[in-house]
Amino acid sequence: MTIARTYAVANQKGGVAKTTTVASLASALSELGKRVLVVDLDPQACLTFSLGLDPDSLDLSIHDVLLGRVSARMVVVSTAEGPDLLPATIELAGCEAMLLTKTGREYVLRHALDEVRDRYDVILIDCGPTLGVLTLNALTAADDVIVPLQCETLSHRGVGQLLDTVHDVQRLTNPQLHVLGVLPTLYDGRTNHTRAVLADVALRYGLDVLDPPIPRSIRFAEAPAIGHSIMRTARRTPGAVAYRLLAGRLVGAPDDPEAVAFLAAHAGHRQIDLTEPARDRA
Repeated sequence: MTIARTYAVANQKGGVAKTTTVASLASALSELGKRVLVVDLDPQACLTFSLGLDPDSLDLSIHDVLLGRVSARMVVVSTAEGPDLLPATIELAGCEAMLLTKTGREYVLRHALDEVRDRYDVILIDCGPTLGVLTLNALTAADDVIVPLQCETLSHRGVGQLLDTVHDVQRLTNPQLHVLGVLPTLYDGRTNHTRAVLADVALRYGLDVLDPPIPRSIRFAEAPAIGHSIMRTARRTPGAVAYRLLAGRLVGAPDDPEAVAFLAAHAGHRQIDLTEPARDRA
């Protein structure tokens, strides 16, 4: 029996492409034939909206699951992208206060997912921009953490705080939790600044830098407006190709040589080599 590998996509800084990463990886993994569940753990419900659902029209959501009102199986919905979804609504904003009164509050999501874990190959959890109880639940339920990081100086100031939280979770609630690495997003490989930020993060925190980096593109902003990920709206763009390669590497699939060549040839995108300075064209 296959038990899903669970990834928490977390960074308490907003605007670093957490939701985009979850939606794009989920769609790419579905293309590979994997059974995928995505969990929207952000009260803003951007993942739910991005996958074509109107959060305001939902009767049940992850909020009801976390409070024990219904099982996860009753709330999971299918999406046109391929992955199944545990959706969120604005009600989730009040869930943290309610969970604070519960014994074992950090384990609520893990227990909820145990009911459906054997139905999937991969579970991806979209965390909100906070280190509160909801994110603690995600980290306690996960096998691995992916940290999307915008390649700018101010964007990595909170990485240390996130890692402190991860270490607390490893010590207290989930000893097997593993930080898979930092995923560069909004990436422009032409600038020295981008490469310097990545080198600093790798050295300062001892983290792996996941490859390929995700290039900056307006296509990511356009996709949610029609309820799809970039895999549907602009599947041949560098951003979509990069996420498709990353998804394959997560599950051990061989790289597509044409995709690797396409990214290598694309202006402003290059494989990460933190030992080689780039010519600053910005």
